[in-house]
Amino acid sequence: MSKSGKILTILTFVLVIFGLVMLSSAGVVEGQNKFGSPYYYLMHQFLYGALPGAVIFLLFSRINYKFWKKIALPLLILVIALLVLVFVPGIGYSVKGAQRWVGFKFLSFQPSEFLKLALIIYLAAWFGRYEGRINTGLRSIAPFFLVFGFAGLLLLLQPDMGTLVLITLIALSMYFFAGAKFSHFIVLILVLAILLGTFSVLEPYRFDRLKAFFNPTADKQGAAYHINQALLGIGSGGIFGLGFGQSQQKLFNYLPEPVGDSIFAIIVEELGFVGAIVLLALFLMLALVLINVAGNVHNQFGKLLALGVMTWIIGQAIVNISAISGLIPLTGIPLPFISFGSSSLVTMLAGLGIVANISRHS
Repeated sequence: MSKSGKILTILTFVLVIFGLVMLSSAGVVEGQNKFGSPYYYLMHQFLYGALPGAVIFLLFSRINYKFWKKIALPLLILVIALLVLVFVPGIGYSVKGAQRWVGFKFLSFQPSEFLKLALIIYLAAWFGRYEGRINTGLRSIAPFFLVFGFAGLLLLLQPDMGTLVLITLIALSMYFFAGAKFSHFIVLILVLAILLGTFSVLEPYRFDRLKAFFNPTADKQGAAYHINQALLGIGSGGIFGLGFGQSQQKLFNYLPEPVGDSIFAIIVEELGFVGAIVLLALFLMLALVLINVAGNVHNQFGKLLALGVMTWIIGQAIVNISAISGLIPLTGIPLPFISFGSSSLVTMLAGLGIVANISRHS
């Protein structure tokens, strides 16, 4: 394994371990109240996320990354079929009003998490075919609009605005990395921004989140409750935090989703500004390693794939941290490696396993 591959592997598992440690603290109260075990979330994440994810990471790091180019289209079709199954009675089911899950007898998962990786592989394969010729006509970008539009429609129907924002970011970045003409890229950003803005105000709860962002003091017990509690937790942490396990916001359900979208607030409350900087530094180092892998591989597919995975993970981290810190409107998107969610963790480890194999061929 190359030096970049070794560093990538170490950083990946440091983030996984950090996530398990913080989940063991953030989930104790909710785990006890809902499942009768303070370590329910930790054990579930380990058994169904970290353990199989580690196996998949090591397996995919051994499979030649060019194999994924061959199955890019069938893989994407399979994942989109799973997204459709979300709406099939008896197979798909809802959690907290969102129809995002597929459940079988011994297995349940969130297909939208698999969509992120499948879309990256497909776009890397497609744009890789048009190296240096991506601006020559509609043929090179037509599948981009077709696939993105259909997947986006399915996400809107769930609804899953957070994932839609993220796959928009992924698709735009890969179009840019593939050599898009700057004027075309700017026009596309404006069109998608208008569409996402329109979708954001059509649903009352999304519009409430926008109002809470612009005026978080207007409705502290209503639409702005979540962000105010998150900011209270972040502010309480100070420089060094209250101490591991000492968060007050996770008690009595003060902070919604303490093991999910809001876990960054728990991290800062317990570990302080120092803990936040350490986590941000880990994500920054991961981004630099992924960029280095992309820069050293002499294959357009491998380059775009590595950059796509980098945009996915780092972009998701930036969106989550910015939202829970009040820098952008609140959106339901998990913090990579840290938030509770087996589907998300397994898929990210799969993507990084593929990049680890790319580093072998650098």
